[in-house]
Amino acid sequence: MLCYKIKKYILLVLFISGLGNACCAEGNLPYIDQKFIHFGFLLGFNTMDFSVTPTTSNDIARVSALRPGFSVGIIGDLRLNRYLNLRVTPTLHFGERQLNYSFNNTTTHRDSLGSVSISSIPICLPIYLKYSAERKGNFRPYLLLGGGVSYDLGRNSNSENPVLLKPLDFYTEFGVGCDIYFSFFKLAPELKYSIGANNILVPGNQRKGLSDANKKYSNVLSSLGSRMLTLVFNFE
Repeated sequence: MLCYKIKKYILLVLFISGLGNACCAEGNLPYIDQKFIHFGFLLGFNTMDFSVTPTTSNDIARVSALRPGFSVGIIGDLRLNRYLNLRVTPTLHFGERQLNYSFNNTTTHRDSLGSVSISSIPICLPIYLKYSAERKGNFRPYLLLGGGVSYDLGRNSNSENPVLLKPLDFYTEFGVGCDIYFSFFKLAPELKYSIGANNILVPGNQRKGLSDANKKYSNVLSSLGSRMLTLVFNFE
């Protein structure tokens, strides 16, 4: 009788353990990743930056402390196979960068300081390959690699704007994220870094109507390359 009860308890424990493992393996939304195509939206934050190349070593220009911006976009996802997805995420970014200058006056041998704030509203059209690991319960980490084109809708072409940027740029981007499966939707925190491919600076000596006082802010720069770090939350 005692042996029978022990066997019964062992079978009950094994059954509960097996049921728990099965639930853990399946998790929420077990078939969502099998959809051939699906859509979503994203919200997040960004910090815009420059890679700065000065004209000479005497004058210095650098980006000040990074300022947070806001990002919003939509998601289109195409399933290629169990581990690979093709994604398109048109995104609008709102941000600002500030360049701080130190000008070396060769006559007085004293440095003069200055700063220029540059607002940008780039709309980005990227295409990514998303490589996902095996799903563990309600979590599935992944890697992103891709690139795209951006156009700055907030470009200020005022003739007295000290630093003018070209609106069109191409970039590469890579990132990491993790899909988190809830009962009715999938949330994915995602961290990405983009590197612009072009020199987006409009040289000061090519701009008509720009005063000499403002022209110096462009002339000390040889090139500006766009950089951006983005933290977004994908809802799918």
